[in-house]
Amino acid sequence: MSRSNLLIVSTMIVSIAILMALGSWQVARLQWKEELIAQTNARVLGEVRTLDQIELLWEQKRDVDYTPVKLEGIFDHSRELYYYNTWNGKAGWNVITPLILADDRIVLLNRGFVPSALQDKNTRQRGLVAGTVEITGLARNPVLEKPNSLIPDNQLPQREFFWKSYTQMAELARTDEVNQVLAFMIDQGKNKIEGDYPVGGTTRVHFTNNHLQYAVTWYGLGLALFVIGSMFLYGRRKQSA
Repeated sequence: MSRSNLLIVSTMIVSIAILMALGSWQVARLQWKEELIAQTNARVLGEVRTLDQIELLWEQKRDVDYTPVKLEGIFDHSRELYYYNTWNGKAGWNVITPLILADDRIVLLNRGFVPSALQDKNTRQRGLVAGTVEITGLARNPVLEKPNSLIPDNQLPQREFFWKSYTQMAELARTDEVNQVLAFMIDQGKNKIEGDYPVGGTTRVHFTNNHLQYAVTWYGLGLALFVIGSMFLYGRRKQSA
């Protein structure tokens, strides 16, 4: 085999190996995503647990994501936090309000979405519920690290967040250093009165799953490279014969 053909074959082998590895990686990701979707769906449709049960589950497994929960407390509207989000194609904010429990501990409660025009709580007086409220929602694991460097930094003086930093949110939710903030958050369920703000029940429980498509693409490119490369080498061999 000539040196040039040897170089072509070597390049083909390396390239096809890389493409096959990428395809196999996507297959592994597909299996992981399907298990995640199945687990999430099972949790969302599971029994509603008490806050005590969620706390015990957190202590045992450090994972309470998407587990239904029911609890009671009093909103501290004066310490609202705002997480940038979109809903139904509109940009706005998720209102995260400290919920004061009977023992004075605090839960970071994501009450749901408001459009940007209603970020100021004074523009949605009906949603500033007073007194003890009963909440049904989904427990969420805390986010401790910024997902990626492309996300803007949180604007703490404005109490505006572009990623859900549990540490920063907990610090702003406290009325003093003594207050204990529970280690997980809760997303509130749908509003009892339609049209109220914030709009509850906006938690996304559907995950994009394109890994099969990506796997087929990588495997297809590997096969195409093998066929085209083989035809090219066959043509060169015939010309040199």
